[in-house]
Amino acid sequence: MPKDLNFVNHSSYIGWRESRKLKPIVVDPGLFLEEEDEVFYATQKRELPDAYRLFSGSSSTILSRKFIEFCIMGTDNLPRTLLMYLSNSPSAASVYFPTILCNSRKFNKTTINRNMWYASFNSRQEARPLNSSDFNDLVMSGAAFATPFEANDPILDQIDRELLHHEHNKPVPGGWCLGDNVTDKCTLWGDAEVLRPGPGSKRLEKSFVQIFTNNTFRSSQCIYE
Repeated sequence: MPKDLNFVNHSSYIGWRESRKLKPIVVDPGLFLEEEDEVFYATQKRELPDAYRLFSGSSSTILSRKFIEFCIMGTDNLPRTLLMYLSNSPSAASVYFPTILCNSRKFNKTTINRNMWYASFNSRQEARPLNSSDFNDLVMSGAAFATPFEANDPILDQIDRELLHHEHNKPVPGGWCLGDNVTDKCTLWGDAEVLRPGPGSKRLEKSFVQIFTNNTFRSSQCIYE
């Protein structure tokens, strides 16, 4: 089992994204003009690279510290090269990290083709806003995060109340709360770095077991389709 895993949805199948997301060039006037204006598409089109293969995926990722340092410290040309290539691109967030991970011999074996986010898709395969009716499915999924949420729906309050036991204007109770007050244990503050697993950690653990038990996660690591 490799260490420092990176959870990123990825695919080498570009398909319609080539003409609609990768080749178009967008210009943001806000970068050089004081007045705000809408971004617009340039008439020119960019060529696809041949020095590396583009991957697309979700813009929501869980990345290891080692990988982020690799991108920031500049020990390899690819992170900088791809950053320049995706400048003025409408799809940079969903292409950057999957492409670096899957083209790097150092990190492609650390890539898990899941981002550990819960989402529900409509008939057009677009993530629809989550509401209170999704609460039970969201909890039982064992996902670490979820998005997007429907505006003015009580689901976020329900998450605070039933999962985090969080009250308005008070900290989320955890191992750092040392008080003996039944209604508010955070009256006495301890070490904020103390973490004690709760019920949510068991659901997350179950998700990891499902991913790694039969070793099928390796078969979906940066596959060239």
